Amino acid sequence: MSRNPAGDPLRFRRRALLGVWLLCGAAVVARAAQVQLVQGDAWAQAALAQQRTSIEIPAPRGRILDREGVPLAETRELVEVGVAPREIRDREQAASTLSEALGLSRERARRVVSSGRSWEYLGAFPTSVRPRLKDVTGVHLTRLLRRDYPQGQLARGILGSVRDGLGAGGLEQTFEDLLRGHPGRAVLGKDPSGRLRGGQVFQMEAPRAGGDLVLTLDADLQAIAKESLAAAVDSTEATGGDILVLSPHTGEILAAASLRGGVDAGLGFITEPVEPGSTMKPFTLATLLRRGRASLADEFDVGEGRWTQCGRTIHDVSARGTLTLERAVQVSSNVAVARAAEALTPLEQWEGLRDFGFGQATGLPVPGESSGRLRRPDEWTCQSRASLAIGYEISVTPLQVALAYGALANGGRLMEPRIVQEVRHPDGRRESVAPRVVRRVVSRRLAREITEVLVGVVADGTGQAARLASFNVAAKSGTARAFGDGAYERGSFYSSFVGYFPAEDPQLVIYAKLDNVAGYGGALAGPVTRAMMEAALASQGTPLRFAELSDLTRPDRSGAATGASVRFAATTLGNVEPEAPVTVRGRSAGAAGPTGVDLFAAPPAASVRRPSLSVRVPDLSGMGLREASRTLHALGLRVRVESGGPVSGTRPRAGSTVTTGDTILLRSGRADR
Repeated sequence: MSRNPAGDPLRFRRRALLGVWLLCGAAVVARAAQVQLVQGDAWAQAALAQQRTSIEIPAPRGRILDREGVPLAETRELVEVGVAPREIRDREQAASTLSEALGLSRERARRVVSSGRSWEYLGAFPTSVRPRLKDVTGVHLTRLLRRDYPQGQLARGILGSVRDGLGAGGLEQTFEDLLRGHPGRAVLGKDPSGRLRGGQVFQMEAPRAGGDLVLTLDADLQAIAKESLAAAVDSTEATGGDILVLSPHTGEILAAASLRGGVDAGLGFITEPVEPGSTMKPFTLATLLRRGRASLADEFDVGEGRWTQCGRTIHDVSARGTLTLERAVQVSSNVAVARAAEALTPLEQWEGLRDFGFGQATGLPVPGESSGRLRRPDEWTCQSRASLAIGYEISVTPLQVALAYGALANGGRLMEPRIVQEVRHPDGRRESVAPRVVRRVVSRRLAREITEVLVGVVADGTGQAARLASFNVAAKSGTARAFGDGAYERGSFYSSFVGYFPAEDPQLVIYAKLDNVAGYGGALAGPVTRAMMEAALASQGTPLRFAELSDLTRPDRSGAATGASVRFAATTLGNVEPEAPVTVRGRSAGAAGPTGVDLFAAPPAASVRRPSLSVRVPDLSGMGLREASRTLHALGLRVRVESGGPVSGTRPRAGSTVTTGDTILLRSGRADR
């Protein structure tokens, strides 16, 4: 009898179980082959992701420097320090190390390491703290790159800012691609809990720093301009103002500042156009002479200083009787200049203003520039020709006006403005930004004729407040009624003054404007322009060609050759009696401004080839940065600011003997945390 008959159920179950095991084995082998052969690379990458992580290493942004290499914006590397109290093993030792390395009090350091919180953030510190803290268990260090502006708020509107790692406004935004650099990457190890393994770096691509910008700005002149403008706004009770200094031959902007409501208005000198008033008269004159429609000797009868045209009466402040066209510009006769402009066709008058750059953006490489407003002739009314001749029905920016006067100063060429002098690329290449002529507006001979007219404005016209003791100045004042709430405001004016010197070979064009003041441009804005000229002559670092200036000094009343200078607060260069102070809204405006320059006094006489004067560094401890900078500038010293806050000391320190033109570092007592 067979022991395993065909129908034995056990045999069937054994074979079924064997088949199941074979199928399971085959499935395991197939899955193993799939995981190792087909999906092997993917699983290997997943394993690495659990054990390593990739982080981006930010790149330092490039620097922005002034024309002398003074840093205006730079990237500062700091270390952020945080403490995880629960990870600390020796609390007393950790507290001692934190106190010594970070300058914390022992009490605070003990509170931090004994805190019941999981994390304590202590702030950002200089990189010098890293060696002392990197091996302390429970203390975590993070690299931080912070955009720093060593000169404080100086030219911040032009520079812009950095937000979330990107340039915002000004040159930071325009040159973002150059400045931002290229970030690097690092691959770091992680432990099973996901935390980084300190010091375990598997791979790293180093970051590449951004390129640098070298500007045409002069940091010292910029500081002086800002202080002079602030003093003038305060003295005249203006609501704001602008000041601009540029080189007529290159279009380089050396200084630019705007204030509105007592605060920095950033790019107001290119974003906020206004009606200019009589500063437009030289361009009406230029168009008349260029077109052959008038001569300087042509006479105009202004009568009692009133002329009614198209139902509107134009008034003169003081001009009466018969005036030549030359004299009409010098005494700023609205009636005579408006009547002279009738010889021009609307198209000729429009083209004359357009050629000088009005009604179109200058092309300065910063965002937000306004083109102003110059309507086409087919949009004019019967009053437009007279209005445009004397600076109404047109809106212009301070930069447009300064460049137009620069064309008169340099022999008739309208220059493109320059704010960037050189671009330094990350790969080491250097690219200079060359001056560019936009167009020739008038001939050299005609520009010379108009300059001589403008010299008369300062010598014996409305611009006498801008006279220098030793140089001829060519300038023009402007007073336009302030416009608000749909109408002109009675008794409120935009008072402006623009001039260039020395008139024989101009090196600087200086524009000043005060907003909503109760006075005329020559009396209020003229002294600001003169103060900037004096400050430029006094500053060792100003880009003036002093050797050429010494050949242009003119004799004073005694016949001796003299040069113009600024009155230093603590050095004796000569004593002069100031002119009678100008009274503005019941206040005397004859006090010295914050730069140490008396904005409303006659200039003292001194040699242009100034001797190097030895001065002592004053004790500035406790002063604000503005007051301290003002004091040093008044001594003829250059200033560099380390950080914001009250001054704690200087380098060289107080009492040290230095030479005029030296740079003094202002230090703040505020910790960088």
